[in-house]
Amino acid sequence: MIFTELIVDIAASAILLFFGFLFGKFRERKMQGGKNLDDYEFYPFDLDEKKNLFFDVKKFNAAVTYFISKRDNTAARQLILIGEQNNVEGNIKGPENTSYKKLYKKYDGDKIIDDTVKYLENYKRIVRLIGDSFPDTGMEILLHNLSNPSKALYHIKNNVTGRDIEAPATNLVHDLKMRGMQNQDKLNYELNIGSRKFKCTTMPIYRDGYGLVGAICINVDYHYLDQEVRNNQKRLNDFLDSFLKTDMVLDENILSKNEYEKALAGKTHFRDA
Repeated sequence: MIFTELIVDIAASAILLFFGFLFGKFRERKMQGGKNLDDYEFYPFDLDEKKNLFFDVKKFNAAVTYFISKRDNTAARQLILIGEQNNVEGNIKGPENTSYKKLYKKYDGDKIIDDTVKYLENYKRIVRLIGDSFPDTGMEILLHNLSNPSKALYHIKNNVTGRDIEAPATNLVHDLKMRGMQNQDKLNYELNIGSRKFKCTTMPIYRDGYGLVGAICINVDYHYLDQEVRNNQKRLNDFLDSFLKTDMVLDENILSKNEYEKALAGKTHFRDA
């Protein structure tokens, strides 16, 4: 009798677990449903007469009103990220602020932000590993979390700009969005700040269903390499030693078959004829 009751209990638990699993999958698919925010006419970014990107508050508020009454998980999620990127809760007052808080709660904004941070963890590891590969070379690499531009700097290696974790990057969001709209990359650009000069590269991080969530930036201290390293043999040697430093020796082939045969025959580098 006890054995029979035990079998019944196990079977009932298995059935409940199975239906719970199906419900979870159904809910997950439902939460992923929708289309991108820029497919709507109230996408809250536009270009002014000088082709400068600006955040359109009226369109943003219209989008908030729409997604409170009409559900679209993908577009609303992107709207909340844009809202956080533009600090709308601090900048929009009155009924519009109340509506945004309602939208944020309806779509679980805290989870959206938390998911974005977790998503960027792997990029944080990439930044760390690249930075550790080229120490003391005057080349800074960093990761921005653009779900919170006022505290965007999420990780930094080989610091040459003197910034700290959680330093702001408020202009970066609009700049990357404008370049995205114009199909432009932000590569190999020069920055002059007083007597400092940098060669920079910025690579946006887009997440499917979320939009722009982060950016990896590389900043090269131009004057350090041009004035100190280039003209000082010891510094040049130190730079090359740091740049070429390795931690281990492995036995594996990364060459093509043709290049592998040339290497065995004595070819020492890619420009060795």
